[in-house]
Amino acid sequence: MTHELWWYTARASGLVSWALLSASMLWGLVLSTKLRPPRLRPNWTLDLHRYLGGLAVIFVGVHLAALVFDSYVGFGLAELLVPFASHWKPVAVAWGVTGLYLLLAVELSSLARKRLPNRLWRRLHFLAFPLYVVATLHMLTAGTDARTALALLAVAAAGVTIGALTAIRSQALRSGIMAPAAPRPPAPRPVSPRARLPKEGALR
Repeated sequence: MTHELWWYTARASGLVSWALLSASMLWGLVLSTKLRPPRLRPNWTLDLHRYLGGLAVIFVGVHLAALVFDSYVGFGLAELLVPFASHWKPVAVAWGVTGLYLLLAVELSSLARKRLPNRLWRRLHFLAFPLYVVATLHMLTAGTDARTALALLAVAAAGVTIGALTAIRSQALRSGIMAPAAPRPPAPRPVSPRARLPKEGALR
């Protein structure tokens, strides 16, 4: 019974992780293409995007923990952290390992956004696109439930929507409708009290 519990937990948490990642991607593209419904506040929509990404990280952690405790395949830390170290579907698992590192890069850079240059943060955040691709490949090749009609329909719907929103965003950037955010200007240097005083000749 315990063996089945961990195996079902690993399967369910993997599907939920992919669904949350897809939702975070879709909502992030809605924000960047400025297709946000007018009644929704910008701060709320941004918080929702971050919340979905954070939940995806949590469920990925549950997915990894369930694989470690499950005895059916026998995953260890090396199989979960090193690509092609797994003897069970090594290519499929390697997609998942690659996705794990991409997910950590995106989420950790988002948490440290205020401390990173804007250009560097944008480049790291663009890793969300290859992350979504490898996560989808991992689900389709390793997941035992990914070949059902419902799962394939969800993958197709999410892929088409993400592709369409990405095309809209790229076209808007090329046409200049959505200019990238300018880097923050440096803070002005403090002026000493002596510099504020008028020169001696100006008082005469």
